[in-house]
Amino acid sequence: EMSEMSERSKQNVAHGLAWSYYVGYLKIVLPRVKKSMEEFSRANPNVLARRETWKLHILVPLSCDVYDDLEKADSNIQYLTDLTETTLARAGTKKRVYKHSLYAIRDEDKLWHCAVEYATPLQSLYAMSQDECAAFSREDRLEQAKLFYRTLEEILKGSKECAGTYRLIAYEESGEADPHFLSREILWHLQQQRHEEYAVHEGNQHHNPPTTLSSTELNIQISQSDLPQPLRSDCF
Repeated sequence: EMSEMSERSKQNVAHGLAWSYYVGYLKIVLPRVKKSMEEFSRANPNVLARRETWKLHILVPLSCDVYDDLEKADSNIQYLTDLTETTLARAGTKKRVYKHSLYAIRDEDKLWHCAVEYATPLQSLYAMSQDECAAFSREDRLEQAKLFYRTLEEILKGSKECAGTYRLIAYEESGEADPHFLSREILWHLQQQRHEEYAVHEGNQHHNPPTTLSSTELNIQISQSDLPQPLRSDCF
């Protein structure tokens, strides 16, 4: 009965993580992203030349494999600097600092610049799948990662404060060893945003690359219902 009630009310791991991530972080920082980029652009006019990419690019690997250092994940991604900090009193902590890192993404002989970071709640999903006490299998982790993305996407689409300030990049990593998989994934989204500025006038159709997942694809991949099955009570 408790499991059925949990499913009906969406009281599950991914749903809670998505809402916590939005309310406790994204809703705070996203409305300030473009202002930070405008300030940086005034001081560095040749770096952020493409205004259409003045967003926070949020990486959502469905494997939940999150790197703390993006430069180690892909040598074509280079840390440049941090954008202007936002300092707030939060939950008893005075002067809590929120900031984003700006990276240079190498594309053959040129560089693209953007603010990019992982969706940090995925670290919790990964840690749970490694802890026997959580009774959280790898299959559970994948289903919850998909639901996390879909829930977060739905939340952000309904947020007026965050409109036009973010880009979700959900992907499944290739089974082949590819040292520049991540940079190519990010570059595709940067290029896509540039094309989208003209797509309406030109009537072009831009399709997702093989590794990038849309909400429709995630709907199909999640079996039986829009929600994942109840978490296993046995250890694995």
